[in-house]
Amino acid sequence: MLEEKVPPQWPARPFSVPVNIAVPDIRRWLAGNSGIPGAWSFAAPMPGPHVAITALIHGNEIAGAAVLDRMLRAGLRPSRGRLSLVFGNLDAFARFDREDPTATRFIDEDLNRVWDNGLLDSPRRSAELRRARDLRPLVDTVDMLVDLHSMLWASDPLILTGETEKAARFGLAIGTPRVVVADVGHAGGRRLIDYARFAEPATPPVAVLVEAGDHWEPATVARMEQVCARMLRLAGVVAEDAPLPLVEPAPPPRFARVTRTVTAASRGFTFLRDFRGGEVIHRRNTLIAVDGDEEIRTPHDDCMLVMPTPLVPRGHTAVRLARFED
Repeated sequence: MLEEKVPPQWPARPFSVPVNIAVPDIRRWLAGNSGIPGAWSFAAPMPGPHVAITALIHGNEIAGAAVLDRMLRAGLRPSRGRLSLVFGNLDAFARFDREDPTATRFIDEDLNRVWDNGLLDSPRRSAELRRARDLRPLVDTVDMLVDLHSMLWASDPLILTGETEKAARFGLAIGTPRVVVADVGHAGGRRLIDYARFAEPATPPVAVLVEAGDHWEPATVARMEQVCARMLRLAGVVAEDAPLPLVEPAPPPRFARVTRTVTAASRGFTFLRDFRGGEVIHRRNTLIAVDGDEEIRTPHDDCMLVMPTPLVPRGHTAVRLARFED
């Protein structure tokens, strides 16, 4: 039982969303080999960084689980350092239903809003806090982390870095998806990439979150595979003949910084029209949404909309507004 109220489950999309990828069968990976269910960790004889790839932080985002399943089946191992492949919210994923695919984002609360040391050390209980506490000892040893996600609402793929310069450099070095966005996270809680180990600007450990494309689409799986191949080769932890896709050429990345995070203050938050994530509004002070009596306007010219969410619960992020920088 929860000891205090937690956010409601995310609203269902108001139309049918096809699941165009197979639900990965990860039963063979549930035990893990690290003492933590669903967490696989492999050490090489040669020293090097500890690199981790996480998926299923949201239980219905199954594309990342498909990628980890493929890597484990292929016997991917590091040539130096340590490689960890982690399936996140196992309980939520176990309930995934192709007929109602938006319903299993989490069990009690969002696993990507609980990565605060005070909260993790508190007596509060939920399925997701229990899982985060189980994963924490492994996360506390990771040097470089990529967290794989996908998106419900129409949006161009992107990399989110949090606020640190080291994460921005890491995202730009990975180079795909092309757009790399520095942001301040969510009012509702700290993401895995905002965990203190990664968010401290003066220390080396670094993490980014990859929003690789639409939920349940083959193109999203393929893009995640490219991200993983690029990151693992960038980190220097895999051999040239590792069972990974060939790294495809990509255009130079672009960097943007969030200038405002818009959190829905009312149940009546409404966009003026359907916006796509990545869309750029060229004129400052353009009205894009209303939130009760408040008008939401672009704060500057050439304002990029980061992952606008048409159906958003009160207290959750509705959209982030960003400006491109050199």
